[in-house]
Amino acid sequence: MNLPKLSKRLRCAANFVRQGAYIADVGTDHAYLPIVLLAEGRICGGVASDINEGPIERARVNIREQGMSELLNAKQCDGLSDLRDDHPEDILILGMGGELIARILSDAPWTKTPSIRLILQPMTHPEVLRTFLLREGYSIVDEVLVKDEKIYQIICAEYTGIPPRKPYNELELLLGREPLRRGGELTDELLLHWRGVLSVRLAGKKSAGADTSEEETLLTQIGEYQNDHS
Repeated sequence: MNLPKLSKRLRCAANFVRQGAYIADVGTDHAYLPIVLLAEGRICGGVASDINEGPIERARVNIREQGMSELLNAKQCDGLSDLRDDHPEDILILGMGGELIARILSDAPWTKTPSIRLILQPMTHPEVLRTFLLREGYSIVDEVLVKDEKIYQIICAEYTGIPPRKPYNELELLLGREPLRRGGELTDELLLHWRGVLSVRLAGKKSAGADTSEEETLLTQIGEYQNDHS
């Protein structure tokens, strides 16, 4: 069996994995990520988990066919609920909603350990996930954007117990402080996307007589950022 090919999104997330780490791939995609990283010599081993039986059965087959059963394991469990005893050093939670990722981490307070690295890719509500991380004492080490048909945000965080020196504003919670600091084509494209989404949402709320302060604040911050970086 040939090695699976990682998507740009998975490869970008994999770049945050530390050399020699033991990883947990939560919500695994057929265990492709740990299989490739082990074959490349990037990790010493890992555990792939999923709440559903189907992906775990496929993961076990793939691991076995690659001859990696001694170094990679697959477990059916909800989030991180059965992974503490595996002692993962780098935890990847990719392709889930930001609210779900926050819930998974909230249910696993043992991840509040400086030696553990979190590599997260929220599909929705990144602002909810960042708010949770910062409130709970995780520091956002770095963030990147990657385009793989659509633009994905990848967040790397570690527990320090220290709040950021400067609180995040609403736009930084939505798009990430580091992508905004670095700028570039993907940041500009994502800003344009959110400007459109927020404008439509604002118009709908105004028609319904609902509170529009959230949309107005974000649109103002987007405008200020674009003016400062034009």
